[in-house]
Amino acid sequence: MIDWQIGYLWPGGSKACYFWNLTKNSCMMAFKEKSGMDPKKLGEKYDKIAVWWHHQHVDSQYGVQQVSRALKFCRSGGEALDVGCGAGGRFIRLLHENGFAVTGLDVSAEMIRLARQNHPDAVFHHADICEWQTSQTFDFIFAWDSIFHLPLNQQKPVITRLCQLLAPGGVLAYTFGDAVGEHTDRWHDDTFHYSSIGISANLAVIAEQGLTCRHLELDQWPQKHVFLIACRD
Repeated sequence: MIDWQIGYLWPGGSKACYFWNLTKNSCMMAFKEKSGMDPKKLGEKYDKIAVWWHHQHVDSQYGVQQVSRALKFCRSGGEALDVGCGAGGRFIRLLHENGFAVTGLDVSAEMIRLARQNHPDAVFHHADICEWQTSQTFDFIFAWDSIFHLPLNQQKPVITRLCQLLAPGGVLAYTFGDAVGEHTDRWHDDTFHYSSIGISANLAVIAEQGLTCRHLELDQWPQKHVFLIACRD
C-alpha cells in the first residue's frame, strides 16, 4: 500500500523551499541554461556557504520527521548511505541513534571537511554521486534535498544506481521536485541549478528496479517538494 499525504510548509527556508514555485517563462529560460549543472561548480558554490549551512541546520528539525518515518521501514541497524550529506548533523545523529554505520557523500569539499570534524566515527567521501563507485550495499539510503541538483539526464541513472545499491530488505528515501525539466534560482547571491523528472517518472524508475513505493507526500505544500520512501522487499 502507498501512503499518500499532503503535508506542511516548512517556514524556515531551505535549499528546497524556494525552487519549485516556477512561472512558465522562468521554466523556458531555465531549459536553455543546462551548462550550469556542473557538480564541480555546485561543490564550489556550497563550499562558500558551508559554515553558514552547518550552523543553520546542525540542530534543525527540518526533515527529521520524514527521515524518522523512513527508518521505521528498516530492520534494526546496518549500513546507511547519505547522498549529499553536507556537514552532517541531525540526520547522521539520527542514524547513529538507530544503530546505523554511516557513509556520507558530498560534492562540497568544505562540507566534507566539516562532516569529518563533526562525525569522526562516520566515513565520508568528497565525490559526485554521478561517478562514485562502490561494491558495498546499504540497508538505508537517503538523499535529502540533493539529487535535484543533478543534470536532468542524470536523474534516472542516479536513481537507478541508488536502487541497485540497496541490500535485500533495504529502504530508499529521497526528495525531489514535483516538476519536469530544469530551472535556475538565485540563492545566497549565486545561481543554483535544479532538475526533476517528476513524480510519475520517479515511481516508474523504482518500480523498474523492483522496489515498492511505501510512502509519498508533498511535505512542504504548496511548494512542490516531494518526499518518497521505497523498499526492496
